[in-house]
Amino acid sequence: MLTLEQIESAILQLSPNEYHKLLEWFADLDYQRWDEQFEKDIADGKLETFAQEAIAEFEAKKFKH
Repeated sequence: MLTLEQIESAILQLSPNEYHKLLEWFADLDYQRWDEQFEKDIADGKLETFAQEAIAEFEAKKFKH
């Protein structure tokens, strides 16, 4: 397995086009992992309190347009 230093060095050697492709790939990976964590948090009930608070505020008309 490569070390972080080796990865950083390899990135610095990329052409501008390859670097751009890496950035897009990394952003997609980051979004995918964020979505997976979000879905897990929902399934685990970690967002239930926030959801109930938002619903209560909406029903009490304490929201901004």
